[in-house]
Amino acid sequence: MKQIFLILLAMVSLLSCKSTEELATVDKVDIEKYAGTWYEIARLPNSFEKGLKCVTANYSLKDNGRIMVLNKGYASEPKGKWKTAKGTAWVPDKEYPGRLKVSFFWPFAGNYYILALDENYQYALVGDPSRKYLWVLARSLSLDGSIYTQLMDHAKKNGFDIQQVLKIEQDCE
Repeated sequence: MKQIFLILLAMVSLLSCKSTEELATVDKVDIEKYAGTWYEIARLPNSFEKGLKCVTANYSLKDNGRIMVLNKGYASEPKGKWKTAKGTAWVPDKEYPGRLKVSFFWPFAGNYYILALDENYQYALVGDPSRKYLWVLARSLSLDGSIYTQLMDHAKKNGFDIQQVLKIEQDCE
């Protein structure tokens, strides 16, 4: 009985690790080209963006080589107001320039893996190895349908549950 329990425990451990299996990122990122404003086109649901629309992320280079992050979104309920979050991003390992860390409050940091990036820096697919977080970002308020489909296919092939992806309204001014 003890052996069966240990085997089951080992199987559960192995299965739970599957969601954090290797996640390929882009081979190179020019942070200066990546800097600027990105519009959130779609995302997997998450607690920190619940109910937000018109979400943007603005990245700018800091003097120390890190990246300032300013996320902004409009919460129409209950009173209708803009919410912002400021953070810092960095590349912890120069061997993997598409794998960034982002911190909105020290000492906690999350993964920011650039999974796909347009050669002209017009759209990007960003996720996390847990497969719980995924964003489609673009430099414009909308994204061509065929490009969106390609990005969703890429996400699906990499283990993301694209059935849960929410398209984000960008209708605020």
